[in-house]
Amino acid sequence: MNTVLTAPSAAGPTAPTAPPRSAPRIDPAAAVARTRSRAGVGDTLTQTFAMAWRALKKMRRNPEQLFDVVMQPLLFTAMFAYVFGGAISGDVHSYLPLLIPGIVAQTVLTTCMATGTQLREDMDKGVFDRFRSLPMSRVAPLAGPMVADLVRYLIAAMLTYAMGLVLGYRPGGGVLGVFGAIVLAVITGWSMAWAFTWIGTIAKSARSVQGISMMILFPLTFLSNAFVPAKTLPGWLEAFTRVNPVSHLVSATRDLANNGVLTAQVGWTLLTGLAVIVIFLPLSVLNYRRQL
Repeated sequence: MNTVLTAPSAAGPTAPTAPPRSAPRIDPAAAVARTRSRAGVGDTLTQTFAMAWRALKKMRRNPEQLFDVVMQPLLFTAMFAYVFGGAISGDVHSYLPLLIPGIVAQTVLTTCMATGTQLREDMDKGVFDRFRSLPMSRVAPLAGPMVADLVRYLIAAMLTYAMGLVLGYRPGGGVLGVFGAIVLAVITGWSMAWAFTWIGTIAKSARSVQGISMMILFPLTFLSNAFVPAKTLPGWLEAFTRVNPVSHLVSATRDLANNGVLTAQVGWTLLTGLAVIVIFLPLSVLNYRRQL
């Protein structure tokens, strides 16, 4: 039998073959997001209002979400008026022009604090995972609920003034002055809500969002001219009060509701709100995309 001899290769013994690499893991939602086209301005607005309608339907099905904006203005207005009215202004009636705009500012800002908490709850439930796979703008899931929250701010501000009227408050600015004060408070609350939305994207739980927001909001509210005249405070605290953005909002609403005049405080309030939007809107969208 003939034996066939194979000549050894000039390159020497054959090297062991490396095991094949496993295919990289692909996120289906991320793959869908990369293949879709960027949403235009018109699509973004349409999707934002669709998300706002979703949030309004949630409020209708869960009326307890309106508990804070309904009960807080009534309780806080009556409580602060009768507890501090005599000590600060001599009587309740004289204290109301100072108090009511302060309560409006506090109520609206406290209401917008819930925006970040509800956002964190939805993200923890996995709702936004579904939104990620849909051909929609990244800002729509964030801006939509905030548009719906305009209803909450409006209810809170109107009930505060209504309770003030029941207690004897008679705004010198008339209907137009009160309307302007309410609009200013609602706009400011919506702009400030972007800061709490950003907190909702970086915090680990809804409870931590609420805790962080209260640590920021309550000192700003109570260390302002919302409930006492700034001139009655110690010098260092008076200086802080005069640069406090909450004090600008309170002073602006007082000028509008009590006197019916536009002052520089209105401009400072709008400028502060614009600065908050410019800073925290991009940060909120960026952290939202990273979370997903």
